[in-house]
Amino acid sequence: MERPNILFILSDQHNARLLGHRGHPQIRTPHLDALAASGVGFDRAVAQNPICTPSRVSFLSGQYPHNHGYYGLAGPDVPALPSLFSHFREAGYYTGAIGKIHSPENWVERGCDVYHETCFMHLHEGGRHEYRDFLAQRGRVHLEDHTIMAEWGERGRQSMDSRPSALAFEESMEGWIAARINGAVDAAGRAGKPFLLHASLPRPHQCTTPSEPFWSMYEGVEPFLPPNADDPLTGRGPHLREMAARWRTGRWALFEPRDFESARRRKLRGYFGAISQVDHAVGLMLAHLEARGVRGKTIVVYSSDHGDYACEHGIMEKAPGICSDAVTRIPMIWSWPGCLPEGTRCRQWVEAIDVSATLCALAGVPEMETSDGSDLTPLLHGGGDPAEGWKDGALTGCLWSKAFCSGAHRLVYYPQAMFADEYPDGFGELYDLEADPWECHNRYFDPGWATVREAMERKLFNRLLTTTRPVTSHPPAAGPCEPSRQHRHYLAPDGKRPSPAREKPSGAALRYW
Repeated sequence: MERPNILFILSDQHNARLLGHRGHPQIRTPHLDALAASGVGFDRAVAQNPICTPSRVSFLSGQYPHNHGYYGLAGPDVPALPSLFSHFREAGYYTGAIGKIHSPENWVERGCDVYHETCFMHLHEGGRHEYRDFLAQRGRVHLEDHTIMAEWGERGRQSMDSRPSALAFEESMEGWIAARINGAVDAAGRAGKPFLLHASLPRPHQCTTPSEPFWSMYEGVEPFLPPNADDPLTGRGPHLREMAARWRTGRWALFEPRDFESARRRKLRGYFGAISQVDHAVGLMLAHLEARGVRGKTIVVYSSDHGDYACEHGIMEKAPGICSDAVTRIPMIWSWPGCLPEGTRCRQWVEAIDVSATLCALAGVPEMETSDGSDLTPLLHGGGDPAEGWKDGALTGCLWSKAFCSGAHRLVYYPQAMFADEYPDGFGELYDLEADPWECHNRYFDPGWATVREAMERKLFNRLLTTTRPVTSHPPAAGPCEPSRQHRHYLAPDGKRPSPAREKPSGAALRYW
């Protein structure tokens, strides 16, 4: 069987509500809407972590953060942990990652035939500066404004305010990435290999400085503010209330008028424009696949590393992320013309870690032994209907807090010591996402919701316990596919054992130990 090509497109910080086909009244995403019409959209897809690097490692390794161990930005290499790229390269694929890769040092590039990190601050030592050199040849390096806006000055921090970029779309990171991905498609064709290419688009993450015509696309449009934009945050976490209070000072604004109301609407306009810029880059890549006659042979996946508040609860970006569905929920679209259903939507909870397992299954590549993810194929072919026996929810994990979605509910669990001053008996969050989709009513302390809260906590703890990958176990149950063993401890390539959920040990053994 001829193996399919794969184009995995990841944007950064795309709020899942802001898509035309998801019913947003103003956002213009014609190419992503067409992609969804040609495939399967997942309404309940969840990131494993609400910040960049941990989420990306989960996407590309198939592991939860509590197994791969990355909870901060960037970090050292993990040579023992296979990536999607190294795995598919071993299977004969031409592999490439271009864009805002933002992963542990050398981990991704080691498995790629072509690699380039576009964000200057994320370049590893010895990395190639192709995008910077591209701008330098045009005398435009000083105008690069995704990483930082010059107006911010010497403080060197990103601003959340918005304005149009002086760079043309072709000079933007999105335009450059789309062109290089298209070149990699051609290179794979010349090599006579199927490809796995990862286009990692930096926007709509700040700085929200879209190029023209995407800034002017929303000229004169009064940005739609989400219904919870002025939420009083009753019953919400102290860290969320503190963050919202800081934003409402308006001191973050760079441009006039600098009052909070004007600044947040300007920010939202820039965010809309940045999403439309991402959409245009997606359209260029899809058009190239069509022009080369390989669209029908290519699985296209679109998602984002995490979401964004996008003015929900009065907050302009992603922090504090785990406490809100706006940040943990991600868009996810799968399209493979002629091989996957068209125009269907699935409401089953799925996770970012499922992407790698599903690509292996669809491509006929052996599964990644180190993955915690589940194969989405039954959901993709199920016409959007729930699959019997599918996992009972989705997990997002920060180092000291966890969130779990199951059915109509979303729980956020914090250690008792986290908010001991304000809540000496402990604090948590519980939402009914069907009755309260904008998360304005925390039911965690409501006596009438105690049964739901306890059930959700059991599900969360069960997921954590049954998915943790130990280095050794006792009794040392055998594994079917590990290449080596010592004292009957079979190990996967990352030096750890499969999680109990994948190994399925006997109940008697679990009870005994």
